[in-house]
Amino acid sequence: MTEYGRGSGSQPWHPDDPLYGDQGYSGQQQHPQQSQQPQYGHGQQQYGWDPSQSQGGQQQYGQQAGGTYGGGQADYYGTPDGFPQHPQPQHPQQPHGQQPHAQQGHQEAQQLHQAQQQAQQQQHPAPYQPQQEWSEPDEEKISLFDDLPPATARPGEPDGEPGDDRDDRDDRDDEDDEPRSRSRGRGGKKSKKPKKNKRRSGTACLVVAVVLLGVVGGGGYLAYDYWQTHFGAAPDYEGQGSGQVQVEIPKGASLTEMGKVLQEAGVVKSVGAFTNAAAKKAIQPGTYTLHQQMSGAAAVEMMTNAGNFLTIAEGRRAVQIYAAIDGKLGLPAGTTKDVAKNRAKDLGLPAWANTDPKIRDPLEGFLYPSQYSAGKGTKPETILKQMVARANENYAKQDLEGKARELGLKSPLQLITVASLVNAEGMTHDDFRKMARVIYNRLKPTNVETNGKLEFDSTYNYTKNQSKLDLSPKQLRALDDPYNTYFYKGLPPGPIGNPGEQALKAAMDPEPGDWYYFVSINEKTTFTKNLQEHQKLVDEFNKSRKP
Repeated sequence: MTEYGRGSGSQPWHPDDPLYGDQGYSGQQQHPQQSQQPQYGHGQQQYGWDPSQSQGGQQQYGQQAGGTYGGGQADYYGTPDGFPQHPQPQHPQQPHGQQPHAQQGHQEAQQLHQAQQQAQQQQHPAPYQPQQEWSEPDEEKISLFDDLPPATARPGEPDGEPGDDRDDRDDRDDEDDEPRSRSRGRGGKKSKKPKKNKRRSGTACLVVAVVLLGVVGGGGYLAYDYWQTHFGAAPDYEGQGSGQVQVEIPKGASLTEMGKVLQEAGVVKSVGAFTNAAAKKAIQPGTYTLHQQMSGAAAVEMMTNAGNFLTIAEGRRAVQIYAAIDGKLGLPAGTTKDVAKNRAKDLGLPAWANTDPKIRDPLEGFLYPSQYSAGKGTKPETILKQMVARANENYAKQDLEGKARELGLKSPLQLITVASLVNAEGMTHDDFRKMARVIYNRLKPTNVETNGKLEFDSTYNYTKNQSKLDLSPKQLRALDDPYNTYFYKGLPPGPIGNPGEQALKAAMDPEPGDWYYFVSINEKTTFTKNLQEHQKLVDEFNKSRKP
């Protein structure tokens, strides 16, 4: 590659060159070895005279301008404008007609001219030669997105020239946009026009467009969502829907929370569709069997129609629940009880439910008290499955096995059994924790007050399927039944009812105390530590019952 702006070989003199056509040597001698130089003088100059150096307008060396050197010691070489002044050589006079002096002067002038050329090259860059290809100089980066070096041409191969078989478009795009001179010299090609970085500019525009689009789109969506939430109609399905889906409405849930449960189950299309329809309705917690893709109004109608639901209270025995299902569905008495007995294993009981062969009903303790769908055409096993599923869901939230071991019980089923006793004997929820403590105290091996027996009337009534209060001690202790805690020590084989949430919590976390006895008078339960205190309360209770 050649140097910037310099030729690679001999060039003809330009007519504007100061040494071109020196008439002082009869116009016969030219110097092809000299490179073309910029013209700093005014027009063509001859070596015979220099207007800028003459005194009085013109000065001749010899007899005429451009003639031979005559007598005298005159300056024989004019200095072009813009060049530094050099001392003029002095020559001795030669006889007229002799030429050695002219030849010597010519050699000295040539040496002086070469010195001037070197000085010019140091002060001024050499012009571009028309025959040489443009060599790209290093350019300063100006693109904000440019982190790549400028492209370079292959050796011996101009960048961007026709015929270049490599794909250098990307490289040319990476070059900076610094302006170049419009001309490369006489006869040379025009320089490339400044190129804008279209590729990076397009990328930047695309990024800006995407950001703006996201902002506008996001803002539009938020505005639409706000309008729909506050002013627009809530999305809703039409009609009664189809199929069946079971949903659980927790206790204490608000209408919005209910709507979320229904939306997640696919019952309603939006929370607003439900809350708008249920604005003035009272909806009870419980298990509901509804249709999928119902309108909000249809869902509310099913959930508030008392004829479609069966409500089970806390502590109810299984036989009482079976009778309630038969009555709700209009079935013959005993229908649901037979289904429970014959299909108990198919209703979803946990593995630890039936661990004692003396258990009277394996579903006892797993028919969870709540509200259930029981519309026309509902089958008894459907309702029973809902109840067992609800019990499993609530029991799974508790660490039944861990709590049973902590309290000295053998299994989670025994913990449910304690909860059923608490629910049956306690008058209010405030009694439950103390009642649970009485049970655990009587179960201790060190118990000398009752000698390891619970002696609960509720267990005797369970065996008889009754609910009586006036039972004599003799009668209570005479019945030989595994569930009779007056006859057998310890807990009964299984639960004697279906406890609610509060009773189960009390069984898992009994209140500390050393109570062994309790008596309920006028809806108030009093707990005592020994038999003497207990007997006083019993006498008081008997007096209150006399007319």
